[in-house]
Amino acid sequence: MTTQGWTLLFVGASFALYLGIAWIARVRDTRGFYVAGRGVPAPANGMATAADWMSASSFISMAGLISFMGYAGGVYLMGWTGGFVLLALLLAPYLRKFGHFTVPDFVGDRFDSRAARVVAVVCALFISFVYVAGQMRGVGVVFSRFIGVDINVGVVIGMAIVFVYATLGGMKSITWTQVAQYWVLITAFLVAAVAIAIKLTGVPLPSLAMGSELTGEHAGGGQAAYLLERLNQIHTDLGFAEYTATFTGSWDKVNVLLVTLALMAGTAGLPHVIVRFYTVPSVRAARWSGFWALFFISILYLNAPATAAFARYFMIDSLNGATEESLPQWFENWEQTGLVLWVDDGDGQVRYSNGDDNEIFRNGSLSPAELGAIQRSHEQWLASGGARGEDGRETLRAMGLSGPDQDIIVLATPEMAELASWIIALIAAGGLAAALSTASGLLLVISSGVAHDLYYRVLKPEATDKQRLLVGRAVIGVAVVVAGIFGIYPPGFVSQVVAFAFGLAAASLFPVLVLGIFSKRVGTVPAVAGMLVGIGFTAFYIVASVYGGMEPWTFGILERGINPQGIGVVGMLLNFGVTLALTPLFAPPSAASQAMVESVREPEGFGPAVRIEQAVDH
Repeated sequence: MTTQGWTLLFVGASFALYLGIAWIARVRDTRGFYVAGRGVPAPANGMATAADWMSASSFISMAGLISFMGYAGGVYLMGWTGGFVLLALLLAPYLRKFGHFTVPDFVGDRFDSRAARVVAVVCALFISFVYVAGQMRGVGVVFSRFIGVDINVGVVIGMAIVFVYATLGGMKSITWTQVAQYWVLITAFLVAAVAIAIKLTGVPLPSLAMGSELTGEHAGGGQAAYLLERLNQIHTDLGFAEYTATFTGSWDKVNVLLVTLALMAGTAGLPHVIVRFYTVPSVRAARWSGFWALFFISILYLNAPATAAFARYFMIDSLNGATEESLPQWFENWEQTGLVLWVDDGDGQVRYSNGDDNEIFRNGSLSPAELGAIQRSHEQWLASGGARGEDGRETLRAMGLSGPDQDIIVLATPEMAELASWIIALIAAGGLAAALSTASGLLLVISSGVAHDLYYRVLKPEATDKQRLLVGRAVIGVAVVVAGIFGIYPPGFVSQVVAFAFGLAAASLFPVLVLGIFSKRVGTVPAVAGMLVGIGFTAFYIVASVYGGMEPWTFGILERGINPQGIGVVGMLLNFGVTLALTPLFAPPSAASQAMVESVREPEGFGPAVRIEQAVDH
């Protein structure tokens, strides 16, 4: 069976499974729609949380980033896993004891303010829409390559699938669908990683294989060579820094630290992850959910660096020095998607180097139709205005094109390694599972923010359960369309866009959650001002530096400007600073709000929070 045949089989079977689970788990009340009836067991919730967490950015793009960045790519591993520890220990159990449906729900009740609730909703919606853009883009990339449809058509197919199972059962169907999606994505990732590890080194554990000796045809004439040593040598031969070199290029120590902290704090402030801890029956179950989620996440994260190293080795080995006639099949396949491009300067060879030679290029802004006008042969390149010997990279950069597309690396690696067709197809199913699982969670956050926090808690408190469900499902429909538009017109690489969402969460919601739980003195005005300053500053810096051409700021003390992915730390510090500075100048919260804060430190089953949770549930 061909790769496309296997892909249709795996993707079709997995989609049928997801839709079947959604039908079985459909709900008819808001408690089931928003928090799955608070009856999800801790291990299952940990698995669903892991699937929700390991989005297209983790499955598709993270290993690609590590593959291109080398050592510096570890910021994503450290930031995301460290952030989950922060969330599980610092926030999740306390938020669960408060017993609300959403993050804005907690903010609104803790600060006893509609204004605080509305600002929190705006922050949650902004973060979620930025995040979901990367997921829908990932869906389009997978469909484009493995199903043979246009990327935009793939995004539309993904929109339809998510809409059906998210609207049928809300959080309940999403939770159990994510359990299934976890097994699909982790099986796909591990099968490919193990197969490549065995092929390269004979060691079946990818993490160990990354530090093992190459065997067979890759051993280099029978001479012993370790994979990472070979990669370092290849890099230096081509003019790059060593693959394992630390703090190279723009990724100096300061930026590595800032991006790691931004990802950590952003993780602890992400609404679609926090809401998962509301679905379990108790605070104890919330803590155990955090443990299980970390366990399930670690299975993929411990193997991602190995997959990145494998991909880097195969990509350079198969492309550098290739000619028009000898380009590998995987490149020919992916070139049809418009995500990779080679422009010949006249010598007829691909030279993957850091010198003045041609390289692989990504379609950064052109549509597939526009890209079709740019062919890789020298004659057609001359016809489009290029001159023999001209540096094709500068011309392409002037057209809005950048370096290799990091989003294709994990998906393309099995093809680079010439694995069996069914493994290549399994990777496609895994990539779709990762993207769809997170997209559904984000869409529910958007739905609950509008239907529960704005419509019910602010605009129409007398709304019936049926009316609230109808509005929630309608909002998901609108949100799916908006998410699809972002997927068709993506603002950047999957992980790059997702990292921006983390920075926004770190600068807006993380401080207000920490202070709302651990400080009884912080009132409404300081909290609202802090959120607005944090998210406003961070959003401005990201938009101005990434899309507006603004030079990154050094603040007069840094050698290099701050990476937009790390600016969330500065926004977070501004949020904390503004909130704490204004606190003594404004009235403290009400006695009821202070009692809520005090109650979270009492053993489970005691305190005002118990009565509040019972009131919220009913």
